[in-house]
Amino acid sequence: MSQSKLTANQLLNLAVVTVTASCGDTFLARGMKLVGPVSTHHLGELVHALLTPWVAAGIVVLIGFFASYLTALSWADLTYVLPATSIGYVIMELLGHFWLHEYVSPWRWLGIVFITAGVGFVARGPSYTDIRQVTQKIEEKQHA
Repeated sequence: MSQSKLTANQLLNLAVVTVTASCGDTFLARGMKLVGPVSTHHLGELVHALLTPWVAAGIVVLIGFFASYLTALSWADLTYVLPATSIGYVIMELLGHFWLHEYVSPWRWLGIVFITAGVGFVARGPSYTDIRQVTQKIEEKQHA
């Protein structure tokens, strides 16, 4: 798939990757704010944190993220998927600010602007490297 046009299913898959990553991480953050500090030296604290509803929900959502991320990587390059789904940072900042009531500095908002602009640049390129073309170019260089 060397063209830059994505199917509706592929766009939906990228959207799922983006939303599940943002929501899963936000759920984890909310749960851990309720649990408080934990230590890796106290297994009981970690188990208690894992059983907290928000943390458990975050883990389930992140499992969904991982499944959709693997799916995206099956039809697109990592160098395309990761930047194309980085709009999730914008969603995460918005959720952090408006839902978790975290302070987001002007520098972070400026970073969001740069991320959003970068996503626009990445989305214009091809989503998949044709391995046959790469192999052919390598062979041509070796014979030259």
